[in-house]
Amino acid sequence: MPDKQRIGILGAGTWGMALARMLANCDKEVTVWSALPQEVEQLSTTHTHPKLPGVDFPESIRYTTDIEEACTNQNIIMFAVPSVFVRSTAEKAKPYIKDNQIIVDVAKGIEADTFMTLTEVIEDVLDNDTLHLVALSGPTHAEEVARGLPTAIVSACKNLDAAKYVQKFFSSPFMRVYTNNDVKGIEICGALKNIIALAAGISGGLGYGDNARAALITRGLAEMERLGGRIGCTPHTFSGLTGMGDLIVTCTSEFSRNNQAGHLIGEGKTPAEAVKEVGMVVEGINALPAAVQLAETYKVDMPIVMTVNKIVNEGLNPKDAVNALLQRDLKSETPLPSINDVFEESVLRKTRKSGMKRVITYGTFDLLHYGHINLLRRAKELGDYLIVGLSTDEFNWNEKQKKCYFTYEQRKQLLESVRYVDLVIPECAWDQKRKDVHEYHVDTFVMGDDWKGQFDFLEEEGAEVVYLPRTPEISTTRIKKDLNK
Repeated sequence: MPDKQRIGILGAGTWGMALARMLANCDKEVTVWSALPQEVEQLSTTHTHPKLPGVDFPESIRYTTDIEEACTNQNIIMFAVPSVFVRSTAEKAKPYIKDNQIIVDVAKGIEADTFMTLTEVIEDVLDNDTLHLVALSGPTHAEEVARGLPTAIVSACKNLDAAKYVQKFFSSPFMRVYTNNDVKGIEICGALKNIIALAAGISGGLGYGDNARAALITRGLAEMERLGGRIGCTPHTFSGLTGMGDLIVTCTSEFSRNNQAGHLIGEGKTPAEAVKEVGMVVEGINALPAAVQLAETYKVDMPIVMTVNKIVNEGLNPKDAVNALLQRDLKSETPLPSINDVFEESVLRKTRKSGMKRVITYGTFDLLHYGHINLLRRAKELGDYLIVGLSTDEFNWNEKQKKCYFTYEQRKQLLESVRYVDLVIPECAWDQKRKDVHEYHVDTFVMGDDWKGQFDFLEEEGAEVVYLPRTPEISTTRIKKDLNK
């Protein structure tokens, strides 16, 4: 019989214990650490958790107050403590963490003094470049996971192999795990959605209805995306499970601590009274100082976040806060990039009518260099209008297994600054090229000659296929190797 896979869970709150139960039932060897002797005693003797009534925990789970025991000889060490205790817990665990250890963080928040996300806090304390830090996040209430209800979650790591290992480790009959490499974006979503949930709760406490809540969710998501874009996060993260998904569940669920606390504040209780009545950590309140500072540092307009901060930390009356939000200057919902896209589409329509020759090429275009520019120049010479299919971050990560220095948005902006390029579109799948040839009325398909023969099938779609010689003396691979020396 092969040895069981082992995990040490640091923290015995509801989320850590819900995952402990799931993993133990999937035949993993689980050790749970708590700094509180009375908590370890209660869990060991009753196999229940006071905040998860009606849920029994497998007797195979071991409990300890010895952090060395929880960290030694584990396939995964998981941080499941409240965000304010992540740094101190990492300091306690540091002497017992081996090289190349996979560390998973399931807490959500931003450290107030440093603006670090929680995996960054752990990385800062442990100071070991061999470690693999994974953020595990998504729309996942402990109360539902503890009962085995269907759930989806995301394993995010810069190292694809580590992300996939955690994906398999945490997959269960009722939990589906996806991967992502946008760790920063995942963690920004996890922290900010709690603040928006406070706003949604306050709105409910004031007696406002579904219209107001829907507005707060959608405009709150817009604030999250704006800040994430400035920091360099991947846009698609915010429309995924850890962005939109987690925001929806946190703003609407009866299990949401942030929603509950906000509701109590809206009813007239002070933030301290609301936290006390909820009886558990309200991470949205903890995240406010860092969120406000990030918004100010990056000059991002975040009126909902700022308003919640005024209510929680400056004593602003919730009704007055709502009135102030509604009386802000009127503006368009559509950001400038979308208007540009509309303009480019109108140009495309004109080219279809005017008989201009359309050329398309594809690539990652990371660390844009002379070889790229030379390829784009020669591609443009084959026609009048050049379209570039730019690989998205998810496509690079999941299909090409490439790590990029720049995000999709950063690479897109660089390409748009090249005079040969007329339009940049996202490449999300290998098989989209047939569709693109028809949708953009492409006359000529261009790729480097290292792909020779692989796209000849597009001739059946009416496109001329051309393979251009690469610039031999330079390549992105060579640049990355030089950078890593």
